[in-house]
Amino acid sequence: MGAARKYPDELRERAIRLVLDQVKEQDTSVTAACRKVGAELGINADTLRGWAKQAQIDRGMRAGTTSADTARIRALEKENAELRRVNAILRTASAFFAAELDHR
Repeated sequence: MGAARKYPDELRERAIRLVLDQVKEQDTSVTAACRKVGAELGINADTLRGWAKQAQIDRGMRAGTTSADTARIRALEKENAELRRVNAILRTASAFFAAELDHR
């Protein structure tokens, strides 16, 4: 399990909206907007920058892997690992039963 969230979702969404609005309206960099908004809201600027960049990716404003794709990839990797484990068990069981049949 991941770490507990330090910031409520509402604060996170509001901070992201403020940063993206500043970038759009005042033509500033994401980093500068994150420093300003982070200082106002008491959020670490680096944390806020990560949120803002991921929000831009999710909204198609920046290239990268969206949150939905990341979650899907994670689920598929988990399923793949489980299938590999099941296949290994079946291979072992198959070899065991084949050996039993050869003894007869």
